[in-house]
Amino acid sequence: MGMKDMLLELRDKALQDLEAAVDPQQLQELKVKYLGRKGPMTEILRGMGKIPAEERPKIGEMVNQVKQVLEQTLKDRAEILREEALKAKLDHEKVDITLPGRKPGIGHLHPLTLTAREIKRIFMHMGFDVVEGPEIDNDYYNFEALNLPKDHPARDMQDTFYITENYLLRTQTSGVQARTMQAHEPNTPIRMISPGAVYRNDYDATHSPMFHQVEGLVVDRNISLADLKGTLELFCREMFGDDVKIRLRPSYFPFTEPSCEVDISCVICGGKGCNVCKHSGWLEILGAGEVHPNVLRMSGYDPSLMNGYAFGMGVERIAMLKYGIDDLRLFFENDLRFIRQFR
Repeated sequence: MGMKDMLLELRDKALQDLEAAVDPQQLQELKVKYLGRKGPMTEILRGMGKIPAEERPKIGEMVNQVKQVLEQTLKDRAEILREEALKAKLDHEKVDITLPGRKPGIGHLHPLTLTAREIKRIFMHMGFDVVEGPEIDNDYYNFEALNLPKDHPARDMQDTFYITENYLLRTQTSGVQARTMQAHEPNTPIRMISPGAVYRNDYDATHSPMFHQVEGLVVDRNISLADLKGTLELFCREMFGDDVKIRLRPSYFPFTEPSCEVDISCVICGGKGCNVCKHSGWLEILGAGEVHPNVLRMSGYDPSLMNGYAFGMGVERIAMLKYGIDDLRLFFENDLRFIRQFR
């Protein structure tokens, strides 16, 4: 068989195989088979030296023509297979254009953010300023300026994350109160709250190593516990409803004297007694008291002229009572089934 007959037979066989290809993968395999480096077209080109010189131009031209025909057929067949695949996909994946479109998901605020905003709203309506401070603070503002010297036993009440010997992750936002007093002219009236994240080495169903506080401070002349009780009573009614009652119990805090724990009538049973309030009818909500004279003195205030009250509450605690949540860890697990309930 001559070279010309071999080329024609090869062309016909290749065209027949290409027309029979049913998917891109099979088409690629045929391309490698006929036009690849080990294919017959390459072998023919390598054997051109054995052909008589007078026949080489004609055979060379014929080889190029066959190669061009095969390449064009490959391209055309690939386009046909692509269109057939698209048509099959469209026939299989029909879309009803009369259906309503899918609405994009809309985010919403976390329950702690909602609670913190509500707390700030209530106190701002009472004329309080909102003041924020650093979450990495030094030992002086976190402890000493609050009447907690280095050897004070009450420091053991807070498991502190120390960064260096003098710097730490703040355990309370009370340091913002000391900073605010020192930034004011001495004996200037102050009415402020300081919200923010705080850190303590504790983790269980009612404690988290990171949580949020809102602490308040009022300093002026002739401030009494009656003013404190009236402020907190108004706050609790705004937060939990008009029927809620509060009571003050004696307690101890290094930065206030006298100090008290503040309870509210149980928001679950209305004060009648239930498992949540351990059948006492009361739930502890925050700590408060008259500002200790040492705290005023260290921040440049004269305790003989000025006095005031301070209070501190956990945002998580308020949210748990407001929404009936029994495990503080739910706030930080990022479970959308929990968070979406507050949309």
